[in-house]
Amino acid sequence: MVVRRDRKVRRQRGSRLYGWGTIGQHRKSGMRGGFGNAGLHKHKWSWTVKYGKDHFGKDGFVRPDAVLEEVSAINVGSLQSLIEGKVVEKDDKGRAMVDLSSLGYDKLLGGGKIDFPVVVKAVKFTELAKKKIADAGGEVIAAE
Repeated sequence: MVVRRDRKVRRQRGSRLYGWGTIGQHRKSGMRGGFGNAGLHKHKWSWTVKYGKDHFGKDGFVRPDAVLEEVSAINVGSLQSLIEGKVVEKDDKGRAMVDLSSLGYDKLLGGGKIDFPVVVKAVKFTELAKKKIADAGGEVIAAE
């Protein structure tokens, strides 16, 4: 390394040009090919190919609101807390009967555990939920 006082930049400190001429070379955005994303499809294309592969284009798909259906679901494991503290009717075998559509639920899911027999009336239900309730001694009835 050169001694600091002998560096070229020390000689250039008194000028405003620093060796790049009088008409603004190395001054504005022209030296880098434009501001921001300018030229990514033109003179900066090789940079785009190397570093900005995913910059252009769309990604994914958004379903229209017209086809989205809000489903209010409940898990099998949450049935006990739903039944506790409420007066529920029982069938002839002594099993608690729950009508999920009257409680505001559209679908019964199979998450969680259940260890007591219950009869559930639901519009939609999964096969796992049906199996878990049947294993506990209950049944699932399809509601219309």
